[in-house]
Amino acid sequence: MEKQAVISYPIGLPQTMKLSDEKFSETIGFWAAAKLYELGRLSAGKAAGLAGMERLAFLARLITVEVPAINLQDEEIAAEIEAALEISR
Repeated sequence: MEKQAVISYPIGLPQTMKLSDEKFSETIGFWAAAKLYELGRLSAGKAAGLAGMERLAFLARLITVEVPAINLQDEEIAAEIEAALEISR
């Protein structure tokens, strides 16, 4: 079961951005998903689903909006570095 969110925008806005209405809708969905992922509010899988994309395609497309595909918090980074150091010892 799914729900929908509806946003209003001025007539002609997609064309101002050189997009069709369909491409505008897809782009807005991707931007929302990318921002929620960037903020850590959604996992990559959930964000990809929101954008209507496969997870790897979503992660690859993040570069187009300057969002890092790897989204770790400082403590997660420290834990990953420590784990890598343990493996190399």
